[in-house]
Amino acid sequence: MLESMATGVAVVAALAAACCFAVAAVMQQAAAASEPENASLRPRLFLDLLRRPLWLAGAAMSVLSYVIQGVALAFGSLVLVLPLAAMDLVFALPMVAWRRRKRLTRREAVGALCTAGGVAAFLAVLPPSTGIVAPDLWDWLPLLALAAVCVCVLVPVGLRRPGRTRTALYAAAAGVLFALLDSLTRSVAGLFRDNGIGVLAHWEPYGLLLVGGTGMLLAQSSFQAGPLTVSLPVIDTLEPIGGVLMGALVFQERLATSGALVVQGLGALAAVAGIIVLDRSP
Repeated sequence: MLESMATGVAVVAALAAACCFAVAAVMQQAAAASEPENASLRPRLFLDLLRRPLWLAGAAMSVLSYVIQGVALAFGSLVLVLPLAAMDLVFALPMVAWRRRKRLTRREAVGALCTAGGVAAFLAVLPPSTGIVAPDLWDWLPLLALAAVCVCVLVPVGLRRPGRTRTALYAAAAGVLFALLDSLTRSVAGLFRDNGIGVLAHWEPYGLLLVGGTGMLLAQSSFQAGPLTVSLPVIDTLEPIGGVLMGALVFQERLATSGALVVQGLGALAAVAGIIVLDRSP
């Protein structure tokens, strides 16, 4: 009974976080897109955006989204919460259409249905899993090193590429860091639940701040470099996939097995296909 209640809280909170992040992304991209290209990846980008009320409102909504997702991760596993959190594109696209006074096409509706249906299929066969609360540092080191390598490769390449390619590469680096951020958030939530303020004696809260700040700068740079329909799908694809893999490898959360694993794989492919369809929306 208690496990079912915890799962229900995690599901509702994850969907609410996705909706809030969609609103935040639309607001922040609208503000960041007007910044000059040479402000990308520089702290002055933040300083300039702090003077824009629309960006500040989006930032506040983004913080709210993160807090709500933290609640979801306190009650549910990464393999449960992150696929639901990836639904933000389904919420964001109608908002973009409304802002530009355009109607969604049948193709876009099919993309949204594929995304939602794929996530539903993935979760329908997901076995109950709690995993471990706080992995050892040695378990984290390979993933921390891999994330650092990805960022150190993607960002310099993005600097030498124009337009949509730069947007996608910055967004990819942000997606990797956001997956790591979600994993650290789950660890910090578990440590806080067990130790209260004693969580500050662990490295995870400080790693969370560093990873979160860097991911935020990369995400804003991707919003500044090009349209939201390029950056958000990349983040939406890499963040849940990376988070699910980290949940399985670091937190020992269970995925489906045998035939159910095939269903999960097909659901994941359908969701990614839906995101790609939505990515091609004008």
